[in-house]
Amino acid sequence: MIRILVVDDDFRVSNIHCDYASRVEGFEVVGRAATVAETLDAVRTLHPDLLLLDIFLPDGSGLDVLRQLSGDEGGARPDAIMITADRDIASVRTAMKLGAVGYLVKPFGAADLAERLNAYRELQHRVDALGLAPRTDQADVDALFSAARPPAVPRVPAKGHSAPTLALLHQVLRTSQEALSAAQAAELTGVSRATAQRYLSYLVREGMVRLELRYGTTGRPEHLYRIVH
Repeated sequence: MIRILVVDDDFRVSNIHCDYASRVEGFEVVGRAATVAETLDAVRTLHPDLLLLDIFLPDGSGLDVLRQLSGDEGGARPDAIMITADRDIASVRTAMKLGAVGYLVKPFGAADLAERLNAYRELQHRVDALGLAPRTDQADVDALFSAARPPAVPRVPAKGHSAPTLALLHQVLRTSQEALSAAQAAELTGVSRATAQRYLSYLVREGMVRLELRYGTTGRPEHLYRIVH
């Protein structure tokens, strides 16, 4: 399980973010903090893997947390996704320079956070897998960087397509280790095979999914779908 520390000074918002994060498979919320001081103490005692970190805090900034953790040689530093209403480009640039792995602007829904968390989990899986190899190549490096930045699914898809269904099928392909058929995607998402086929074909046309053909001994080739990284 990936351990999350939620940092926000508004307890109602903190509750919502804890609820969103706890719904995502592979993650657990191990604590909450409302100030810079509380966050630094919680990092040292709870050892989270990931911070959901607000910028505006009563005793400073979430960016101050990143700065102090960067200079702390006492232990492993957790990763951070900034969760904030701050839209200032200077804050975004600073967060990037300080090593934040994501930046999500409030307000947002559960699906938005889930997409970032799933991308982060995939990134960790790739890092763990590559850690067993003595060296890596450019394709592996590119895959790592793309895993940290999930491609945007059109929020207003073509006529006749539902954005939530489109996002659901896209997410199933992102988290699958193998290419999937329309029937497999349908089973995993609960939609009909015909619906899955139609949405997958749309994602192929948008360049977000790649169509692969698997040839058997007889008959027509099987159509398989794989996410484009």
